[in-house]
Amino acid sequence: MQQFPNIMNPEDKENWVKAGKIAAEIREWSKTLIKSGAKLLDIANAIENKIREKGAIPAFPVNLSLNEIAAHYTPILNDPHVLSDQILKVDIGVCYEGAIGDTAYTVDLSGKNARLVEASQAALANVMKILKVGVTLGNIGTIVEETITSYGFQPIRNLSGHGIALYQIHTSPSIPNYNTNEKIALQKGMIIAIEPFATTGEGRIKESGEIVIYEEVSHKPIRSSIARQVIRDIENFQHVPFARRWLDEKYGVNKVSLALQQLRMNGNVQGHAPLVEISNEPVSQAEHTFLIDEEVICLTKYYY
Repeated sequence: MQQFPNIMNPEDKENWVKAGKIAAEIREWSKTLIKSGAKLLDIANAIENKIREKGAIPAFPVNLSLNEIAAHYTPILNDPHVLSDQILKVDIGVCYEGAIGDTAYTVDLSGKNARLVEASQAALANVMKILKVGVTLGNIGTIVEETITSYGFQPIRNLSGHGIALYQIHTSPSIPNYNTNEKIALQKGMIIAIEPFATTGEGRIKESGEIVIYEEVSHKPIRSSIARQVIRDIENFQHVPFARRWLDEKYGVNKVSLALQQLRMNGNVQGHAPLVEISNEPVSQAEHTFLIDEEVICLTKYYY
C-alpha cells in the first residue's frame, strides 16, 4: 500500500482535534466581520489576531479572495479593498502544535450569486456523506463535479483538496474536484481537506497579479545582510506560509522588496501568486478538514 505523508500519528490526535475546533470557532466568529464597508485589511488582521489569542498561529495568511480570484490573495500593507457588492472567499488555517485545521466559506454581498455559493457548499456536503476508508479519489471528484454541474456551474479542475501533515498545509494526495477515475483510496489515519470550487466561468485558474504570500523552502545561507535579517523573522513563522505584510509592517516595503527578491533568487523562499479564474468569472469555495478513521471526523465542523 502506498505510504502518504498525511497519515496522523495517533499521539497527535488531540492536537488535530484542537486545531480543527479553533478553526471552526474562528470561522463562525469571522462571519460577523463580513459586511459592506468593511476593509479587507481589518478583517485579515482581526482573524489572524484571534488565532493567536487562541494559542495557535495562522497556518497560512487568511485568504480573502474577491470575485474571480479563487485563492491566494491576502491583504497588503495599506490594502485599498473595501467590501461592497463582491463575492468573497474566506479561507482560514489554524496551526496548533503543528496540527492544522483548514476551512473556508463564501459570502455573496451582491445578492446575485446565491446558487453559486450553494453549489460549492452542496458539493462539500455530498462528499461528506460518502467519506470513509476505501473511498477513491475518483469517487470524490465525481461527486464534486456532478453536484456543481447540476447547479449549472463548473468545478475548477486545476484546484483541488489536499492532504495535510504537521506544519504542512498541502501534501499528497491531491483530492480532485472532477472525475479523474483515480483508484487511490483513502486510508485510515489520513488528514485531508475537501475543497470544492465552483464558477460561472470555464473552470480553470491561472496565476495572476502581485505575489503577497510566500513560503520558506530552504535554509541555505545568503550573503546579503538585509536578507539575513529578514530570513530570521521568516523562520519565526514556523515554516508555514506567511504574508508579505507581516514583514512590511516591521521593515517597510522597500527593504522587504529587496530582501524577498534576494531570497527568491537564492532559493530560500517561493511566492504564491493569486489564482484567478481564466475567464474572469466569479468563484465560490467551501472547505472542511477531515480525519479518515473507522468513523470519519469532520475536524472543522462547528459543534459548540
